[in-house]
Amino acid sequence: MSPTLNESINIALDHPAPLFELVDIYNRPIRLEDYRGKKVFIGFFRHAGCPFCNLRLKLMQKMKDELAENNLEMIFFFESTPERLLASKFHRKVNPIPIISDSEKVWYQNYGVQESLGKALLSHLTDGIQTGIKAALAGLPMRYMKDKETIKTMPAEFLLDENLTIRKLHYSAGLNDRMEVMDILKFAKGE
Repeated sequence: MSPTLNESINIALDHPAPLFELVDIYNRPIRLEDYRGKKVFIGFFRHAGCPFCNLRLKLMQKMKDELAENNLEMIFFFESTPERLLASKFHRKVNPIPIISDSEKVWYQNYGVQESLGKALLSHLTDGIQTGIKAALAGLPMRYMKDKETIKTMPAEFLLDENLTIRKLHYSAGLNDRMEVMDILKFAKGE
């Protein structure tokens, strides 16, 4: 069962992750319970045109095989609609990694994902041009926000163990502030 917006969920280390039963943008059912027995990386991204998020997504996608060899699967959430995500050739190619559209931000709320206009604007002022250039050189989509997408969303990342217990979490202080790649690899390898 999915929690409702009014349910209080405690997101903390060593607590069970909120379980979800959703459909990804490729129209596949994604049940977190089905990942029991594997380690899981859950990434909450901003919108489909965010260069900060698309650079991170590309990096995580490159790590897919190495992480899978170490029994770690990934699930990505975006605040964009499925149509907006599927309009991007880049996001379509992320398959087989699930991308879940949560334009109502139900699961962003259930996982305690934060919003901060100040942090987002500061990131754009300090890193926006450099990040935009990197994304453009990599051929990644950069588009203006649309529908319910917002500049205020701050990324968040979670690592779950085989029992779907949260073992590491990272709420971003800036748009380029993410969990260290080496920490993700060490977690996958059981180090």
